[in-house]
Amino acid sequence: MANLKTLKTRIKSVKSTQKLTKAMKMVAASRLKKAKHAVEASRPFAEKISEIIANLASNISVRGNLNEKFPLLTGKGRQKTHLILVISSDRGLCGGLNGSTVRFAKSRIGSLVSKGHEVKVFCIGRKAYEQLKAPYGKQIVDHVGGIFKNIITYQIAQDLAGKIIKLFDQDQFDVCEVIYSKFKSAIAQEQVSKQIIPAPILPKEGKIGFEAPMLYEPGEEEILSELLPRNLAMQIYNVLLENSASEQGARMAAMEAATNNAGKMIKNLTLVYNRTRQANITKELIDIISGANAV
Repeated sequence: MANLKTLKTRIKSVKSTQKLTKAMKMVAASRLKKAKHAVEASRPFAEKISEIIANLASNISVRGNLNEKFPLLTGKGRQKTHLILVISSDRGLCGGLNGSTVRFAKSRIGSLVSKGHEVKVFCIGRKAYEQLKAPYGKQIVDHVGGIFKNIITYQIAQDLAGKIIKLFDQDQFDVCEVIYSKFKSAIAQEQVSKQIIPAPILPKEGKIGFEAPMLYEPGEEEILSELLPRNLAMQIYNVLLENSASEQGARMAAMEAATNNAGKMIKNLTLVYNRTRQANITKELIDIISGANAV
């Protein structure tokens, strides 16, 4: 049976850990509120810019020049090499969020390789890079860390979009997709894959773009050439915010579970401590009574 001093030290240690996890839960809850607001504010912009591009792409006057002038929209006529952007957090203590993202990425990479595609990996976030560099070290073309330690700005997304476009212009890949954790609620996150190059044109109610014709100034081609890089940056900005909100939600849930588990452990250790103390007192009383009887 453990002695009283050891039990007392363990109880004190667990109480200190409980205070830490409780504080981290409160910090994560505060950051989650801001991150959730940012995600909800960015989603309409990401959807609307895709809708505008879809309308421009469906315009008769532009359609004939798409393949030559807008490779970000139509691709380069091949799909041999895929670039996978894997987004994870820079810090741990967020449950199984990063592990789920890495497993999803490995599954997607395996699926593409089995179909005969060449796969390259671009890691955003320290945790994904640490887990993927061993099995896919030769396939990782770049990695960026430290983004999620500070406020995520649109400029960060623009810089990442610039790196990706540079690789695309150098014919390093044909198709680019991003794997990230989509924020659903504080306790629910979903790992998803989203293609960003070529930009997908999604039909709306069976039609592409708006139902009524629209006039653009200065012109469809000029607007589209300016809008496509901005669309890529906006989509990256949106997924960064989604992943950031998912991280804070997962961390809040993980710290709440850790706090509750620490409370249960404190309760069990206190019970053992009291029983041990009572046993020691009883033993001392028996020794005193036995000594008195012997006299």
